[in-house]
Amino acid sequence: MSRVGKQPIIIKEKVQVSVNGNTVAVKGPKGEISMEKMPFVNVDVKDGSIFISVPEGTEKGSAFWGLTRSLIANMIDGVVNGHEKNLEIEGVGYKVEAKGEKLVLALGFSHPVEFPAPKGIHFKVEKNKINISGIDKILVGQTAANIRKLKKPEPYKGKGIRYQGEVIRRKDGKKAAA
Repeated sequence: MSRVGKQPIIIKEKVQVSVNGNTVAVKGPKGEISMEKMPFVNVDVKDGSIFISVPEGTEKGSAFWGLTRSLIANMIDGVVNGHEKNLEIEGVGYKVEAKGEKLVLALGFSHPVEFPAPKGIHFKVEKNKINISGIDKILVGQTAANIRKLKKPEPYKGKGIRYQGEVIRRKDGKKAAA
């Protein structure tokens, strides 16, 4: 029995939710987003709330019950407030700038790295900080992870791209023999 899945999702003002077959669509002030739900999970919209349920005796349904509820709740939150992730760049000569719909990063390679924005993602750049925002929480997180993957923070000097507030465990360098 899922504790998360049992809770109803309250539909906020200015948000419209529709369920057509296996597709759940959410429309709000910031945009529209949809997802394919699992066929063994039921989604019902009643009286300004969304109820997620599973038929008795389906093991797969109970496994995806709470996940489906969380994904739909994130969709509603995204079309109302949006989601964002912040990255920091640290290192001598490491720079980032936004050119139109893409980021141009100087990360110590022989050439600048261009990172195009996926559809629905917006970048804001201030000095060594990158703000990634959009209505799809999964896409925002995956885009941030892909940018971080370009130059992960290394443990000796801490150079690289990291999430804001991420703590990098530092290692000692070589020690001279006594």
